[in-house]
Amino acid sequence: MSLNIDIGLFKFDFTDCHAVLGVPIDANFKDIRQRYLKIARLLHPDSTAAKEIEEKQKANDLFSKIVNPAYEKFTTEHSRAEYLVLLKDISKRVKQDQNPSLQHESSQELAKTNNIEQIYQNKLRQLALNQYEDFDRVKTVIAEISELNLVYLMRQSNKAFSSVSQPFPSTTQKSPEQPKQTSSPPEQTPATLVEQYLRRAEKLMEKNNFPHARVELQDALKLEPNNPMAHSLIGIVYLKQNQLTMAKVHINKALQLNPNEPMALRSKQVLAEAVPKIAGQTSPANKAGEGADKPKGGLFGGLFGGKKNK
Repeated sequence: MSLNIDIGLFKFDFTDCHAVLGVPIDANFKDIRQRYLKIARLLHPDSTAAKEIEEKQKANDLFSKIVNPAYEKFTTEHSRAEYLVLLKDISKRVKQDQNPSLQHESSQELAKTNNIEQIYQNKLRQLALNQYEDFDRVKTVIAEISELNLVYLMRQSNKAFSSVSQPFPSTTQKSPEQPKQTSSPPEQTPATLVEQYLRRAEKLMEKNNFPHARVELQDALKLEPNNPMAHSLIGIVYLKQNQLTMAKVHINKALQLNPNEPMALRSKQVLAEAVPKIAGQTSPANKAGEGADKPKGGLFGGLFGGKKNK
């Protein structure tokens, strides 16, 4: 499935990911994530309201081939930076044409108004409200939003980019090289939302970015509370952070859902080894991970390192 849109920012041979997700150009990552989760509930195979097989397939295609790739542009610092560089370049080209050919009344009104910010936000919000309700009109709505974005950049690009240039909301505090490492190309085969959360979480765990990995896994469990792999991984995250009680809860839940889950079985073994070792290192008040030293090397080292997703 391809969008094949030739108006708005798409006419610059550019995929307007803001338009795909129905968020304004100056949206922050928190707003983008919340919008993505809302769209996911409409389109994901496990939660879509579509009844007919054909409609379910349309929803899945939109989700896996249009929405997911757009969201991926915002999930790592490197991919987001690349996207914004292209967007800024297009905004410079847009400003050179002060009389663009506009097809929609919403963008024509935005081109004339003095109240640019309010009209832009209101028009976009109205379009996004039902953007993914009618699967056959999705491309039309995306095109109209992108045309709004074009006019907004033409008139307000400085303000737009002063907002979107805020630091990427990651918990990672590594060297500047790390974002490049986290932005490995996504797999070409379509994946469900939960699978993508798990894949991103695994990559973050491999880099010891456990707080951010936990956020991804918590979002996965919101959509699929009985996913044994998600419980296994978040159990490992808690284990790595010395939160043994929470680790035990999730590891046991994973084994309850799937007694043969290999990650959970291995984690349970490590948990059994960790309890007496940590008990000898810390006071009881610190066993939950508050102020406790993180385990070093051997005890946890082989649990997750080098694991790759299927």
